Amino acid sequence: MPPSRSDIRATIETYLSRHAEERRSLEGLLAVLDGAEEPSSRATLPGHVTCSAVVIDRDRRVLHIGHRVTGLLLCPGGHVEAGDRTLLTAAVREVCEEAGLRPGDLCLTPQFLDEPIDVDVHDIDANAAKGEAAHQHFDVRFAFYLTAEQPPALALQDEEVAGAQWLPYADVRSLTLRAKLLDAEADGLDGRPEPVNASALIHDGAGRYLLHLRDDREGIWEPWVLALLGGGRTRGDACLEATLRRELAEEVPGLEPTELVPFAVEEATSVDGLAVPVSVYAGRWSGDAEAVELREGVLLKWFTVDTLDRLRLSPGLGDLIRRHAADPLSVEGPPDTARPVPGETPAGTVPHVVGVHL
Repeated sequence: MPPSRSDIRATIETYLSRHAEERRSLEGLLAVLDGAEEPSSRATLPGHVTCSAVVIDRDRRVLHIGHRVTGLLLCPGGHVEAGDRTLLTAAVREVCEEAGLRPGDLCLTPQFLDEPIDVDVHDIDANAAKGEAAHQHFDVRFAFYLTAEQPPALALQDEEVAGAQWLPYADVRSLTLRAKLLDAEADGLDGRPEPVNASALIHDGAGRYLLHLRDDREGIWEPWVLALLGGGRTRGDACLEATLRRELAEEVPGLEPTELVPFAVEEATSVDGLAVPVSVYAGRWSGDAEAVELREGVLLKWFTVDTLDRLRLSPGLGDLIRRHAADPLSVEGPPDTARPVPGETPAGTVPHVVGVHL
């Protein structure tokens, strides 16, 4: 099933909460969302929702592809398909199909997360060969960073794409997108990935670690697996520690670990295949796991290191716990105030990255 009308409306309303001045220019899109037809179906006229991917490299350039039909340079994008779980999923699929990237080549930006960077309305000419009348596209655009320092080789979709270019923000062809990129540049939209999720490595100081059994539901990362508590940053979070404390309050109210200290940065994979840098904070708590209220997931339980090999864990989690357990300062001593914050690496060192699918 394509994204539901309610999900699309929520995405657009979130966007308009940032850009209230655009509500009038998006009246046609809002009318489609109020109508009876499928908003993302190409049969819905006089307009329907499409999606594009704004892919940004370390040099603050945006990927553009040559569109064979129109002859224009555009960000990769197109129509939503039945198998697209969300509008963001559709944008990821389109850039992978048209430019030959993999979802793991991309990650979300901390400035926009999974919210649109831009929504553009543009006219599409009639196409007699396809039996299409003139109509409009309401193009919902999502921003992504490349995970690698250098752009990977592209494998362009020959039947639709004629060449590709990386254009600086100031040369981006869409006027509305260009303005948003230049505004966001001042807020650090620099093409350099950084953690957008946070997890809690909770221990009791005596060799036990608190693990969370995830639900087996659609949209849950690695369902039915023991993992760490935590989640993704939202626009209202002042920092990643705030993200983690909010997530803990939502998932397990009453569980308030002390000494939340940055410990490692994981490389995780989202349900859409995107790379997700995760900042892991170590925190101490020694409460009764069965006595707290668990609002998300199936089970919360203490485990010791010697039981890890018998458990179904998120990939890499066992090694992460063993690394923490082997560090006397981590388990028994005071917090190490000299630890680097997630995303920062002291000169001459290499960050510890753990491959975990969340």
